[in-house]
Amino acid sequence: MFAQQVAAAQPLLIGLLLLWTSYGKLTRPEEAQKTALPKLVGEKRATPAYRTVGAIEAVLALALLSPPVWTAEVLAAIALGVGFTGYLVYAKIAVPEASCGCAGTAAKPVGARSIARALLLTATAAAALTASQGWWSAGPATLILIAEAAAFVVLSPELDRYWLLPLRRLRIRLSHPLAGTASNAVPLAATHRLLLLSPAHRAVTGFLRSDIRDYWDEADWRFVSYTARYDGRPATAVFAVPHDAATPEAVRVAVVDESSGQTLYRPALLSLAG
Repeated sequence: MFAQQVAAAQPLLIGLLLLWTSYGKLTRPEEAQKTALPKLVGEKRATPAYRTVGAIEAVLALALLSPPVWTAEVLAAIALGVGFTGYLVYAKIAVPEASCGCAGTAAKPVGARSIARALLLTATAAAALTASQGWWSAGPATLILIAEAAAFVVLSPELDRYWLLPLRRLRIRLSHPLAGTASNAVPLAATHRLLLLSPAHRAVTGFLRSDIRDYWDEADWRFVSYTARYDGRPATAVFAVPHDAATPEAVRVAVVDESSGQTLYRPALLSLAG
């Protein structure tokens, strides 16, 4: 009985998630050009395709959130999750510097977290296949959605500024960044020295308003952020330094809006990779 209620609760989470992702695509269709869609369907068709996906997500979300309960809605959600997963794997391989664009923001390239989120969406939809009642009848089983929603938040780079960045800033306040070392034993001081010698740093030095504010390691890269200001807007300058960088020319940089995560400036011939 409880398993049935858990299955019935899943469309509520899936519907809310799809409403969020569709909103980004429908309100910021220009982000399509920063994704892998131009390579996949062509530059002219990228934006219409992006809008279409957003519209499909919105319609499916409303169908999942509204009575009655149809197996077809869940099957469509599974198909959408499988499609998302396939597209993100393609983007990671074919256009590694392209953004996910999953929620209408292109601040970060496609990574393992975005792919894992698509797989989790597929698994969540599959769990709803056995539902025989609507989510509004799930009762206490809806509390399970809290843990599932937390997993989606952790796997959503678009939401990092709401929870992960504050945690990192707290860590920096408690321990001076120059006193730490990364898991691969590359001192931050060495990264900082390479960064200061790079063309990337010279390209944005006029925008910087702080010393190192934050840093973290992902795969083969170390990311270092600074407080910045661009065209009168509060921003963050994010540098990407390969762990095995031999020359300062390997450093990449992008200036992003502090509140939305939108890329405001990326120097010519330099692209933020990760």
